[in-house]
Amino acid sequence: MPAAVRPAGWGAAGLAFVLSGLAMGAGPGAAALSGLANLIGIGAGYALLARLPEDVIRLRQPAAMLWIIAAAALGGAATGLVGGLAAGGGFVGDISVRWGIEAANYVAILPVLLSAPALAGVGARLQARPGIRKTDLLPAGALGLSFALALGVEEPGAIALPVLALVWCGLVFPVFPTALVALGYSLLALAALSRGALAALPGGAEGGLLLSVRLGAAAVAIAPIMLSVLTHHRNRLMARLNLQAGHDPLTGVLNRAAFREDAALLLRILKVPEGWPSAASVLVIDLDHFRAVNDAHGHAAGDAVLREVARRISASLRQRDLVGRLQGEEFAVVLRDCAPEAAVEVAERIRRAIAGEPIWVSTERAVAVSASIGVAPVAAGRHPALDHLLNRAARALYLAKENGRNQVVATGMPEGRAGVAAGLRPATTEIG
Repeated sequence: MPAAVRPAGWGAAGLAFVLSGLAMGAGPGAAALSGLANLIGIGAGYALLARLPEDVIRLRQPAAMLWIIAAAALGGAATGLVGGLAAGGGFVGDISVRWGIEAANYVAILPVLLSAPALAGVGARLQARPGIRKTDLLPAGALGLSFALALGVEEPGAIALPVLALVWCGLVFPVFPTALVALGYSLLALAALSRGALAALPGGAEGGLLLSVRLGAAAVAIAPIMLSVLTHHRNRLMARLNLQAGHDPLTGVLNRAAFREDAALLLRILKVPEGWPSAASVLVIDLDHFRAVNDAHGHAAGDAVLREVARRISASLRQRDLVGRLQGEEFAVVLRDCAPEAAVEVAERIRRAIAGEPIWVSTERAVAVSASIGVAPVAAGRHPALDHLLNRAARALYLAKENGRNQVVATGMPEGRAGVAAGLRPATTEIG
């Protein structure tokens, strides 16, 4: 929306309104006045929306639709007043009808425009070929069926048939698709009116009848959009809470409880591929002389080191591997689908990543850091408890500390494979 708020954008919009009026049979003067009224209405609505935060404008906050309604009412009032006065209509008559119709138009169209994804994002999604979620099929089918019935039944109450399907879509669909189907419902109401389905309603002039239908359809269309905004706002909050509950606030990796839960579940469902001596390995990583970092540079520097070490560990792993912070400067990793030799190679890659470059703890100070790592593969045919694997890896880690630190020690390697594990670097050791 801000990209179009330029003189060229306003000029193009005004020209489109004038051409639309001419196409509908209005004279040049009337078309120009109608275009001016529409531009004033749009300007009034924009003046209100432009003051709101981005999350509200993009319909990501629960109060967003209330502001959309307010902007629609303000824009509709400005359009109706200017257009009605220019046409010489009275307030109760022509001006009020114009206000109601324009406000209903804004309510139907604004949510689609404001919640629409950026064109660059649409291109990326199309290239990724996103699949259709099965959960979307039933509400979409119900909506299509209800629309067909509403058009096929020439009774005044037929336009109420899609209401339940619209609510269902609001619960399931993201905001933008929900806004699209709500706009479709508004067009459906107009189609029903144009076919004479509502001609049996008593009394009132044609303008009043049109106003009542447009406002009623707008009120119905607002409900699923508000429901979709509330649902997805709640989902985002829940996802944020789950992320905070399961992740270490300092380093961003899994916290101790979440790591133990996820790792235990992974080990329970573990399947050893045929011909593999192991399908997983557990690593325990401990920073060398970390207390000296805190003593020499302060706890803020120590926190910076932990954050960077967690980043380097994560960057050395695959997406399906698990990494968590057990306590202090101690981290743990579970490698899935990983033979013992490959697990030691990964551990060595992590050791090199940590010790390879000093970690900057301020703009002027860098700290050299190293780590000792213990590796415990899961033997074929055995699914030991997580605590047992962590203890084995911890024993290997303690041996790495005793042997001089900054090295990898593996425990429980298959016979005949120790040379591969020990050959990664002189400091890499294998214990039975």
